[in-house]
Amino acid sequence: MGQGILLSTDSNIDFMIHGVFSYKIFGQEVWITTSHICLLIVVCALILFFIAGGMVFRRAKEIPGPLQCALEMAVEFLDNISMDALGKRGKGFRNYVGVLFIFILFSNISGLLGLRPPTADYGVTLPLGIITFTLIHINKFRFNSIPSIWKDMCSPLPPWLPLWLPINVISDIAVPISLSLRLFANVLSGTVMMALVYGLLQWFALAWPAALHVYFDLFSGAIQTYVFCMLTVTYISNSIGDEE
Repeated sequence: MGQGILLSTDSNIDFMIHGVFSYKIFGQEVWITTSHICLLIVVCALILFFIAGGMVFRRAKEIPGPLQCALEMAVEFLDNISMDALGKRGKGFRNYVGVLFIFILFSNISGLLGLRPPTADYGVTLPLGIITFTLIHINKFRFNSIPSIWKDMCSPLPPWLPLWLPINVISDIAVPISLSLRLFANVLSGTVMMALVYGLLQWFALAWPAALHVYFDLFSGAIQTYVFCMLTVTYISNSIGDEE
């Protein structure tokens, strides 16, 4: 692997993003970086995972085996994330939330394989925040009338006195920034810590850093994945309003 793709190698240990190769498009130089390559590895792993999972469900048995049971529990868990917050309307969002959860989780725990997690790049987490932000406002206009949206944006004052409108607009704009920065900063901090351990201790870091990987990549990565998805369904639920 090239420099920066693997977090821990025999030399050149760092946590920076590096350019691998570049090409010209419309006269502009575009770089393929280590983040792109790590992201491609994660996507390929996810494709294989989905194909294998689909084969298991197509051959599902009445008495499930260990793998089928684990996959069914995972699907039920992902469905409950949406259904608990959105009720019956959660059926329309469970595919997005499920894919979002699996993608972020796989990206976060890719550090266990020595990769630089793609979510440690703000260029990955910001688009996730923007997609969620777009979904929030599409459904706000889908399930609410314009007068009710205006009233909500002027709250807590009456709609004819929109003094709080700028503050509420800023609050809405801050949603994708806060979502993306929270995920990015937590994953990057773990990446930096592990790079420092390998870089400073070198051959002293033989086996015991595995415990740090379990915390930073597995435990913290799973927590940040859950937080991102729960905030997503919470924001969507608030934008939709109460179910009639």
